[in-house]
Amino acid sequence: MKSLAELGLTARGAREAQITGLAVDSRDVKPGFLFAALPGVQVHGGEFIQYALRMQAGAILTDAKGAAIAADVLAASDAAVIVAQDPRQALAQTASLWFGAHPKTVVAVTGTNGKTSVSTFCRQIWEELDLPGVNLGTTGVEGAWNHPLKHTTPEPITLHRVMAEAAKNGISHVAMEASSHGLDQRRLDGVLLTAAGFANFSQDHLDYHQTFEAYFDAKMGLFQRVLSEDGVAVINFDDPKGTEVAAICTARGQEVIGVGRHPDARLRLTGQRFDATGQDLLFEWQGRARQARLELIGGFQAENVLLAAGLVIAAGADADEVFDTLQYLTTVRGRMELAATRQSGAAVFVDYAHTPDAVETALKAMRPHVMGRIIVIVGAGGDRDAGKRPLMGAAAAQHADIVIVTDDNPRSEDPAMIRAAVMAGAVDAGGSDSITEVGDRAEAILRGIDMLGAGDALLIAGKGHETGQVVGDTVLPFDDVEQASVAVAALEGWI
Repeated sequence: MKSLAELGLTARGAREAQITGLAVDSRDVKPGFLFAALPGVQVHGGEFIQYALRMQAGAILTDAKGAAIAADVLAASDAAVIVAQDPRQALAQTASLWFGAHPKTVVAVTGTNGKTSVSTFCRQIWEELDLPGVNLGTTGVEGAWNHPLKHTTPEPITLHRVMAEAAKNGISHVAMEASSHGLDQRRLDGVLLTAAGFANFSQDHLDYHQTFEAYFDAKMGLFQRVLSEDGVAVINFDDPKGTEVAAICTARGQEVIGVGRHPDARLRLTGQRFDATGQDLLFEWQGRARQARLELIGGFQAENVLLAAGLVIAAGADADEVFDTLQYLTTVRGRMELAATRQSGAAVFVDYAHTPDAVETALKAMRPHVMGRIIVIVGAGGDRDAGKRPLMGAAAAQHADIVIVTDDNPRSEDPAMIRAAVMAGAVDAGGSDSITEVGDRAEAILRGIDMLGAGDALLIAGKGHETGQVVGDTVLPFDDVEQASVAVAALEGWI
């Protein structure tokens, strides 16, 4: 139990209250809880204040609109009322104080693509350095302690509870994914970061943010609001937005570590050599030449690895020791993951590429590793940014030899309409001779694998680590890696 003052909150009329817990869902409220009635996309949480009060909430945190919605029931209640200009940020700070100690070293990375890979590589580096660490994001909490999550960046009560539990379980280092939704909704506020990373910026989530400017501004909240002035920013200088991000960080007084091929990068990639199983890197750290072997497919993985290395160094690790660990890094599930291999040697990869830029990046990165043709299976999700669908098809047609358009997660939309948009972009970009539409995803995977000859490779794009396909309100069991393995086994006569 903690007082409002201990939680950094001031109620109207300076009223005090002893808080027994926190909730953002009125159904979770118990006697003495603080209920956060937050503005929502469709409904304001103020509509649920009456239910929270029936459950004997001891305090209500909301904004002026929420207080106005529930003015009558609040006037008749004994609950303390906190009206904040930004109730989401207030909740995040409150949750941090409520749950207490976090792991001592926390880094976060934002970007349209690569967040999961970068945060996972950070955790793997810490593991090699015998530091108990976890990565937190799309794949849950993984590492020396595991915990499931529903969102890439959980809402503040869940996030700060998980961080406190991680600390209690001996975790000292955390690498977090910072999604644009999470940043826009202030979910990370209250987390004390040592360093923050910027991977890249391209089209995604415009169904939520509406404009590129709003999307970029949301991501910049990581550096302008969450990371303190004495934190370190690790930035991919090769991205077109990299120098702009660096200027934002420099203006706040944050130390900047640039990463990439850019001549001003402190952690500078100077050379790559590819083969069938990985790549060799040449790079410089503060002007001194280094080299490393990566057992990872895709040139972009070098950028992810060096960004992770920069974050770990920024968080206090010795650079030489960090670079010695790179040879041991393994691919992240669903990120350019080798799913199966045909007897001819043709390989099948699964990747989470679900944006036009990610599809282009993945296919271009595969090319140096593949002697023959590249076949790609691509689709697009329903109830999401419709504008990127033809761009997904175009990216696939421009950078693969054969394109198969199939269903991703159609959700509430007509799958055929989604496929038509992807097909239109593919046909416009690459003609129709090498483009096929196969609605059933399992059949598309089987057909794609059946086309493979010696020296060819197949990329199954879009769903990556996911183990379900969302059709309507139903989540059907579906794992691209599993489907690829079954298809290869069937075609080779192993089953």
